[in-house]
Amino acid sequence: MIMNEDIFHLGIKAVIRNKDGEILLLKVNPAKLKGWDGEPYWDIPGGRIKRGDTIEETLTREVEEETGITSIASFTPFMLALSPLRIPIKDSDVGLILSIYICEIDPREEIRLSKEHTEYMWTSLAKAAHLLSFKYPAECTEKVRGLD
Repeated sequence: MIMNEDIFHLGIKAVIRNKDGEILLLKVNPAKLKGWDGEPYWDIPGGRIKRGDTIEETLTREVEEETGITSIASFTPFMLALSPLRIPIKDSDVGLILSIYICEIDPREEIRLSKEHTEYMWTSLAKAAHLLSFKYPAECTEKVRGLD
């Protein structure tokens, strides 16, 4: 019997908004992505959950590593999404399920990028939705566009 089951990793992602309602986007550094030979793309902070970590621990760790933001005041579930991207591993690849959260931060926090990203920007909901369409499915980008 042929198995059609797939393997997925779980990514925990943060939609961080400023006081003007803009969303923080990070430009991915392709030189730091294993197995990626494509163009740079825009993303929101986050990463894959590690064995034994909670969602909050993963969110806090990844946001701090990627942006320098040390304190997430609150996080609220936003949505689950199946990314169209595949993650290369060994001789194959895996799918990516994204668990996305709306995050509140202290507005005095200063952005300090890791080597994983080359630049950042605060942008409108419409522009964020457009730029995120490379990695995120339409139902996710439309939900971002419709944030209050």
